[in-house]
Amino acid sequence: MRKCSTANLDALLRTIAENASLYLPVDGTDGRAHFTKWEDGVKMSDALNTVRSAKDFFFPQTENLMDFKVEGKTIEIIDTREECEDFVIFGVRACDVRSFDILDRVFLVDPVDTYYKNRREHGIIVSMACTRPSETCFCRTFGIDAANPGGDIVCYKEEDAWYFDALTEKGQALLSKLESLTEECDTAAVDAQKDLIRERMDKLPLADLTADAFGGDKLNTYFNAPEWKSLSQSCLGCGTCTFVCPTCQCYDIKDFKTNKGVQRFRCWDSCMYSDFTKMAHGNNRTSQLERFRQRFMHKLVYFPANNEGIFGCVGCGRCLSRCPISMNIVKVMKELGGNA
Repeated sequence: MRKCSTANLDALLRTIAENASLYLPVDGTDGRAHFTKWEDGVKMSDALNTVRSAKDFFFPQTENLMDFKVEGKTIEIIDTREECEDFVIFGVRACDVRSFDILDRVFLVDPVDTYYKNRREHGIIVSMACTRPSETCFCRTFGIDAANPGGDIVCYKEEDAWYFDALTEKGQALLSKLESLTEECDTAAVDAQKDLIRERMDKLPLADLTADAFGGDKLNTYFNAPEWKSLSQSCLGCGTCTFVCPTCQCYDIKDFKTNKGVQRFRCWDSCMYSDFTKMAHGNNRTSQLERFRQRFMHKLVYFPANNEGIFGCVGCGRCLSRCPISMNIVKVMKELGGNA
């Protein structure tokens, strides 16, 4: 465990930025926190979480996959990728850290998504404990400890000091470059903060929410449940919940013809959209009820069925705060699980 005085934090961030691109939560013009590239004078946000998750760094909303040069009947495939820069994401909360593990199970299994893999290899995660969790937080429902957020380095903020603990080889390598700005210390202050965080988690409105009623063996229990009709009736199909979600991984791939050839892009998609996976024969899910059910069955049943019981939700609470009609996974869990 190493300690840096609050007065030296800017110098510590500057040192990190000298070796890699550094991103951290910064309040935007909309008054909300967004991950922003650090530069001198940038102040780190005090917000609990960013509007969009840190998922963007590894699975961006849009990206160019490749180009095609067409000359007559000859097609040349052009790899447009460049080696990713080394980068550090500072201030990632426990829920978002867990989301990377979920995304890894999608993009790092055969066939490996090399675009995602390359970014994961170049990125270093500096997580931060949640000293003041929000009323919309329910990460503990899925076994996440806000006091031990994980990552490559975990940090704890106190009024006069920041504490850092390296958890991986990448984290140790980074922390070793900061030795002149940090000092060895005991864990007393951090242990006290952990106890305080857990006490606050105990008092949250959703502290007693459990996922015990769900899992990979519940397909027949919930697929034809009558509750889906009433739950989905008010859904607008806007997709906001999927775009702020740190674990949603649906995407579409499109080709665009330009004067120089054809460009192939990947962009986020949403299972809540009526044209999602639409093909020549139509759409597999023709009603909003079916689309609504797909989203939550995937999080609570389909994903754990294929991933050793791990749920596809991390309890970050973004969908609770951003849904325009206040319909979210918590309401679905309570209604279907009998805890309404």
